Amino acid sequence: MAVEPYRRLLALPGVRSLLLVGMLARVPTTAVSITLTLHVVDPSGLGLNYVQAGLVTTASTVGTAVGSPLVGRLVDGYGLRPVLAVTTLAQLLFWSTAWLMPFPLLLAAAVPAGLLSLPVFSVIRQCLAALVPPEQHRVGFSLDSILVEFSYMVGPALAVAGVALLGSVPTMGIVAVGLVVSGTTLLVLNPPVRSAEELREPAARVPRRQWLTPRLFGLLGTVMAATFVLAATELALVATMKEGHASEWLGLAIALWCFYSLVGGFVYGMLPRGVSPLVLIGGMGVLTIPIGLVDGHWLWLLLAMLPAGVLCAPALSSTIEVMTRWVPAGARGEAMGLHGTALLIGIGVASPISGAIIDGPGPGWAFAFAGLVSVTMVLIALPFWRRGSDSSTTDPVAKPDSDGKSDLDSPSDSGSDSGSAPASGSVEQSASATT
Repeated sequence: MAVEPYRRLLALPGVRSLLLVGMLARVPTTAVSITLTLHVVDPSGLGLNYVQAGLVTTASTVGTAVGSPLVGRLVDGYGLRPVLAVTTLAQLLFWSTAWLMPFPLLLAAAVPAGLLSLPVFSVIRQCLAALVPPEQHRVGFSLDSILVEFSYMVGPALAVAGVALLGSVPTMGIVAVGLVVSGTTLLVLNPPVRSAEELREPAARVPRRQWLTPRLFGLLGTVMAATFVLAATELALVATMKEGHASEWLGLAIALWCFYSLVGGFVYGMLPRGVSPLVLIGGMGVLTIPIGLVDGHWLWLLLAMLPAGVLCAPALSSTIEVMTRWVPAGARGEAMGLHGTALLIGIGVASPISGAIIDGPGPGWAFAFAGLVSVTMVLIALPFWRRGSDSSTTDPVAKPDSDGKSDLDSPSDSGSDSGSAPASGSVEQSASATT
């Protein structure tokens, strides 16, 4: 049966409830950025311009990018519940008072609010790595990437609808309730951040030099490249459809693009073997380069985006799986935080650069430039990938896969992915939500 890997995954104790809570908890998190933007520009809120709105969301994003690995390190050192209690309280304080703040105070408060963001994305992945045996990590992270896509389809859309129907202030209150309920639910559920086997090992602080290697930096660089492609592609798609006077179909176009990623993640989880992130991210870049050559109806543009689109979720989920193999359990939270930071940096850098290209040569060149960035980053990471030694992995002894073969026999462990194991959504696409 094609879906048998997913059936076996969901039969594992605790996995079904973790994934369900994770999907629902991410919905208010994905609504954060657009809610702040609309509050600043909407007449029912501050009624200011988009430049000021961009400053607020940038401040929040910078705070999240800095705080993500710090919060992850606290999870490693002190456990999940204390961190969830502090971050949930911080979100309650910010979102219950932000509607009262004038612009300068909101701008200043957005930084610590981002710094203490609810670590839903990284925590769900960290806990999933603990609950799921290594040989099922690929299908687990693939399913998680699918559920992330659903969260992105729902969260921002609900925020936009809330501001349109109720105004920005009530919508901020709804986001506050959603974040507090999400944090409280995770706190009560209290999923393990380490497996039973890892808990039996003596607790010890893992030195960063043991896992924060050049090869891991190469992996993080490819993560940045992946989200650079996604953010630039989204902006180029918007610009192309506006130039073609098809703005009324933009929501449908983005939804279809997300659907490509969702289907790709689902199929990838059913494959008998994983694929190296370098292959997936490099392939996504190569397939993005020619998209700008498409001329004509916007449906042809969407068709051209299909090959690269189906690689989005597999590319990101494969990087998470490889990271769980390379990083010891005692540093997994910090590593997942760094992964989230890399996602945010890719998105943050892509927006102004691709915007400048769109305003200059045109949106077609933005597709090409984004693809070239991805390919270039993969080529930069490739020598470090090949140079990696088995000592940098968390599990130097090959473990049997479901087909009885060793992980070391996997194609993803040869050549460009030496020492790694075989390898969620398109746009884990909005800056606030990718971590």
